[in-house]
Amino acid sequence: MKVVGLIVEYNPLHNGHRYHFEQAMALTGADACVIVMSGHFLQRGEPALVNKWARTRMALEMGVDLVFELPYVYSTQQAEIFAYGGVSLLNQLPFVSHLCFGSESGKLEELQAVARILATEPESFKQALMAKMKEGHSYPAAYGHALASLLRGSSSDVDAEMIKQPNNILGIHYLMALNKLQSRIQPLTIKRYKAHYHQESMTDAQIASATSIRKALLETPVPDWEAIRPYVPAYTLEILREEYEAGRGLISWENYYPYLVHTLVSQPASHLRRMYEMEEGIEHRFKTHILTSRSAKQLIQQVKTKRYTWNRIQRMMVHILTQCAKQDIQALELHQGPAYLRLLGYSAKGRKLLNRYKKELKLPLIAAIRQDHPPMLDWDLKAAQIYSLGYRSDVRPNEWKRELSQPPLSTSDDASSFSGN
Repeated sequence: MKVVGLIVEYNPLHNGHRYHFEQAMALTGADACVIVMSGHFLQRGEPALVNKWARTRMALEMGVDLVFELPYVYSTQQAEIFAYGGVSLLNQLPFVSHLCFGSESGKLEELQAVARILATEPESFKQALMAKMKEGHSYPAAYGHALASLLRGSSSDVDAEMIKQPNNILGIHYLMALNKLQSRIQPLTIKRYKAHYHQESMTDAQIASATSIRKALLETPVPDWEAIRPYVPAYTLEILREEYEAGRGLISWENYYPYLVHTLVSQPASHLRRMYEMEEGIEHRFKTHILTSRSAKQLIQQVKTKRYTWNRIQRMMVHILTQCAKQDIQALELHQGPAYLRLLGYSAKGRKLLNRYKKELKLPLIAAIRQDHPPMLDWDLKAAQIYSLGYRSDVRPNEWKRELSQPPLSTSDDASSFSGN
C-alpha cells in the first residue's frame, strides 16, 4: 500500500492546495493521504484565519484520510525546525511511504543536491553565515547568502538563486530531515503552480496564494466572499462563512492586539528577555514602540529591523502571548521529534489504517485529552486557549472547553467513533 504524506497549514485551503493534493495522489499512485497540519498558530508567526478544526474539515472534504496536528513548539518555528517536526511525525507512521512537497524549482534532484551539501554544514558555510549575520542580515537572508556562496564554490551546477525562494528552502529542509532520520519515506516535489507564496494580488482566474486570499477577506469591514469564490473549493468557502457567522473568525493579529499591549506594558523588559526567540535587546524595541503603535501591523513595522524580519517579529509576539520562554523550549528537546500523535480527523480509510497499524506506533496516539498527557501537549492546549481570545466574546467560554472535549472529526460516511490509545 502506498500512502503519501503532506505537511501543510491550509490557511485557508485553496485551489492550489487541491492541485497539490491531487498531483501527489496521482504521481505516487497513493491509496491514501496523511497530512501533518499546523494548529492555531503558524510558521510565519500568524494566527490561523480559522481554527484547526475548521481547517481539518476542509482537508477531510478534499479527500485527506488522516489529519495530525503539528505541535505548537514546531509549528511556530523557523523553516529548519518546522520541517524537522513535520517529517519526524510522518516518519513515526509506519504506513507512510512518500512525502510530497511543493517547490518553486520542481526539480527534486536539484534540491537533493543542495541537501547533501548542507548535510555536514561545511565550515565555509558556517563562516559565511556568521559573517552575514554580523553585517546585520536576518537569519533567512544570511542563510541564503551563505548557501549561494557555498554552491558557487562547489562543483555543483545548481542555480544558486533558486535557494532564495521560500518553498525551495523549506523543501531542502524536508530532505535534510529525511536524511537525518534515515527515513524510509521517499520524497517527491511538485512545481508551485502560478501563484507565488508571498503574492498578495490575485492574477490568475482560479489559482491564488493563501496570502492574497486572506488579504481579500480581511481588508474590508465585512468579508467579500465573492472575491475569493473562484480561488477556493466550495467547501472552503462554506466553512469560512460558517466560522465567521459563529463568531470564530476571521482571525488576524489585530484580534490579539489589546492582549499584546497589556502584556508588553505590564511586564518588565527583564521578563520579556526570557521569551523564546527574543535576542539582542529587541525587547526594548517592543517596550518603546508599544507606547506609540495603534495596531499590531504598525507595531511589527516599527519593531522590525534588517536583522529581524516581519515573520521573526510575529513569532516573538506569539511566544509573548503564550509566555513561552527559552528554557521551556530547551526542556522539550525538540531534536527528538514530536512526543505524540494528536489525531484531528480521519476518514473511513484512515480509521482502518490506524487500526491496522496501531500496535506498531511507538508514540502515544491521542484522540482524547487525558491528565497524563506528554508535557509538549500543554503548549497546544495553551495555544488553543490563547487563540480563542480572538473569538467573539459570547462564544469564548465554550471554545475554551472545546480543546479538551472535541473528539477527532470524521467524514460524513464514517459514523463510527475512534478512541485512540
